[in-house]
Amino acid sequence: MTFRSPSEFLRHAARGLMARLGQLGAQLGWQPNAITLLGLLPALIAALLAAQGQFVAAGVVLLIGAPLDALDGAVARAKGNQTRFGALLDSTVDRYVDALLFGGIGCALAGAGDISGVLLAFGALSGAYAVSYVRARAEGLAIGSIKDGLFDRPARLIVLILALLTGALTLGLLILAVGAHLTALQRLWIAFRIANRDDVQA
Repeated sequence: MTFRSPSEFLRHAARGLMARLGQLGAQLGWQPNAITLLGLLPALIAALLAAQGQFVAAGVVLLIGAPLDALDGAVARAKGNQTRFGALLDSTVDRYVDALLFGGIGCALAGAGDISGVLLAFGALSGAYAVSYVRARAEGLAIGSIKDGLFDRPARLIVLILALLTGALTLGLLILAVGAHLTALQRLWIAFRIANRDDVQA
């Protein structure tokens, strides 16, 4: 089986567990949109910790809260009520989570006088937004849902957590900044090929 991105591999590997958790959540009456919004809480706590330079603690909070990122979809599938608004809310919350995390890290680095670190944090954040934007815009233009790329959101989250836990923050931010922008360019290239092919056929 070929996977277009790390998220597809992770979803495939964890689908059994997430299906069971989704069924449990559905039986308990959990609401997918409420779970999505709840995902802001660990991000906010992690951002506040990171802003104070407590990077390891921030990484631990992110690690604990990470399952919420997939649980909302699992519950929605179990309840059979996946909605377009739910998908929009999930994507919107993801962007706020990115802003909180990199904003918190950027504040700590700015306070320490690490200007290059601040620039890397900004590069990682702008790259994350670019990756999401290319996919969303391609879908809006009916080019297709482009999910390819090594540094999709799950991969970026894993790298960020590892960087926080290990103290290799500068290296992690560099990897995220470069990797995210390369992924955005990769998706843009894929979109170009699809759009060009469709235009020729038309």
